[in-house]
Amino acid sequence: MNAPFPLPAVAAGRDAGTRTSTVKVWDPLLRLFHWSLAACVLGAFLVEEGDMAHRLLGYTALGLIAFRVLWGLAGPRQARFSSWVRGPRAVGTYLRERLAGRSRRQLGHNPAAAVMILVLMAGVAAVGLTGWMQTLDAYHDLEWLEELHEALAYGLLALVGVHVLAAITESLHYRENLVAAMIHGRKRALEDEGP
Repeated sequence: MNAPFPLPAVAAGRDAGTRTSTVKVWDPLLRLFHWSLAACVLGAFLVEEGDMAHRLLGYTALGLIAFRVLWGLAGPRQARFSSWVRGPRAVGTYLRERLAGRSRRQLGHNPAAAVMILVLMAGVAAVGLTGWMQTLDAYHDLEWLEELHEALAYGLLALVGVHVLAAITESLHYRENLVAAMIHGRKRALEDEGP
């Protein structure tokens, strides 16, 4: 099967005919989290607002975020926040280099992607929390809370669109199918790394 963004057969500086080696980057639980969260968010938009399926999808999304926070503290190297969350200076440097066409490919998340991941996680948590609050007697039928929940949900949907567009853009730029990598867990090895 041909991938939409095939891996180059020859890496820079290597002899013709050699295959590019890949390394395992995303563990199975991280990949399951990613696609389960995507299904929950999409599903919550497709089902009737406020019905049991909508609530269950929202609660499941909140549970997935809780799992991801724990996995970000105790999971394997590439899942840990400490391996990919960097400060504002690193994000600014990466974005300047990326816009100038000088950014280096990252094995894990790049600094800009790290910010997007954290914002998406916070967005899911905010949507889920405002949805849950509407089930409490103290907040039941408050129009401002319903409007906030809806605005946060549409904001989250816009962020998901940016996330997908960025994944496609990065895939094309680095000639590496990042969507496929989030399915099988492997990425092309960095030049100074082995298989």
